[in-house]
Amino acid sequence: MGAGREVAISLDGVRDKNVMQLKKLNTALFPVRYNDKYYADALASGEFTKLAYYSDICVGSIACRLEKKEGGAIRVYIMTLGVLAPYRGLGIGTRLLNHVLDLCSKQNIPEIYLHVQTNNEDAINFYKKFGFEITETIKNYYANIDPSDCFVLTKFTAPSQAKK
Repeated sequence: MGAGREVAISLDGVRDKNVMQLKKLNTALFPVRYNDKYYADALASGEFTKLAYYSDICVGSIACRLEKKEGGAIRVYIMTLGVLAPYRGLGIGTRLLNHVLDLCSKQNIPEIYLHVQTNNEDAINFYKKFGFEITETIKNYYANIDPSDCFVLTKFTAPSQAKK
C-alpha cells in the first residue's frame, strides 16, 4: 500500500445468511471448536457481533454475548476477537474492539470482559492498550489446549463501576 492510501475496513453484522463466514474464520483462527450455543449467542447479540472486511475480503470478527448480572445490569462478554494473520497490524482488531466499546458507552453498559490464554502475550498487550486489566486467573479453563490456564481481562466503562 502506498503511503497515505486509505484502505477500506468495513464492518458487517452477522446474520443467518452469513454466519458461515464467522464459522470459517473461527476454524482458521482458534484452536477451539465452537458449538451451536456460541453461534446462537453471537447472532442474539446483534450489533455486538461483527465481521470485518478489508478491501471486501472477510478477514476478522468479534463475537460477543450479552449477560445479565444480579440486579439486572448488563455486561458484555467477548467470546472471540480475531484477525487472520496476514491482516494483523492494520487496525482491524482495533476497529472491531472500538466498535464494541462504543456500543457499551452509548448503552451505558458498565463492564466488558473476556478470557485469554495465559501465554497469549500479544492478545494480553492488545487489550491492555484499551484499558483492560487482568482481574482473575482461572486454572484449567481450557480442556484441550496447553497451557490450559486463562486470565480474565475486564474493562469497567462507567466511572461508577471502576475499582478504586
